[in-house]
Amino acid sequence: MTNISESLDPLVIAEEWVSAGRSVAVATVVETWGSAPRPAGSHLVIDGEGNFHGSVSGGCVEGAVIAEALDVIESGKAHMLEFGVADETAWRVGLSCGGRIRVYVERLD
Repeated sequence: MTNISESLDPLVIAEEWVSAGRSVAVATVVETWGSAPRPAGSHLVIDGEGNFHGSVSGGCVEGAVIAEALDVIESGKAHMLEFGVADETAWRVGLSCGGRIRVYVERLD
């Protein structure tokens, strides 16, 4: 998997990838509780080859969202994901302050 330059807007990248004929999914942070690494409205775009751009969280959460996005690209069925952890496991999955996030993943056509 490859993450390209963080200076470009993920939605612009998604539009370019779709125009180039790539299969693409967009993950969007739709809600946060407590401390979360990225605010609501943050985007991560993923293509069918596992290339990605942007961020919805970090750590293991980002990897899980990318894996789910590949399934969404294949099936065409959008998914709502929720990640939240108890304080003792927060560091391990990338939510170091014990926050929770909801991420909506959809395929772009």
